[in-house]
Amino acid sequence: MGVKENLEAFLKTIPEGVQLVAVSKTKPDELVLEAWEAGQRLFGENKVQDLAARAPRLPGDIRWHFIGHLQRNKVKYIAAFVSLIHGIDSLKLLKEVNKQAAKNKRVIPCLLQFHIAEEESKFGFSRQEADELLQSEDYRQLRNIRINGVMGMATYTDDKEQVRKEFRNLRTIFLDLKESFFAGDPGFKEISMGMSGDYRIAIEEGSTMIRIGTKIFGARTT
Repeated sequence: MGVKENLEAFLKTIPEGVQLVAVSKTKPDELVLEAWEAGQRLFGENKVQDLAARAPRLPGDIRWHFIGHLQRNKVKYIAAFVSLIHGIDSLKLLKEVNKQAAKNKRVIPCLLQFHIAEEESKFGFSRQEADELLQSEDYRQLRNIRINGVMGMATYTDDKEQVRKEFRNLRTIFLDLKESFFAGDPGFKEISMGMSGDYRIAIEEGSTMIRIGTKIFGARTT
């Protein structure tokens, strides 16, 4: 099946209210355009250089999400157009995003990334670190970012109960933060969790946004 058929078939498997971020990394523009022509508008990239090069070549109504680990010195390359940054994992990064957003006279929506997996290689806040961030005066001074929710990646394992436990933990963190810091903010509503291998469990545990590549664009080429 082609991208259009893959996309249409996949969308039938997810409930209304769950947003699909089509992960286009390493794929040629032609395949992204096929998905766009089929109605997809939300795309994710995990490398700044790829996103900065790709965005100007493709339709202007695409909403680009940055889903990878973001280095502070590269924020400036995507600050003018990125629709959502999924992986905010430090106050320093958040301050840089705020600085570059101000330069571009815009507010950039962001998600706080939490370390919910057992793998040390994953990035993200602990719950205590997030509380310290959100209680800090530095955070209160940031006018050009908006926290829209949370993001996390489960351990890469065949143990579905472990994956479920980690996703459930992220939803608990989201609910706690909502109550403690964002009770009056309707914009704090996103739980970004779930990829091609575990999205069904993520949805069952409350995901509002899933990041899917291979099920739409086919196997990775690199």
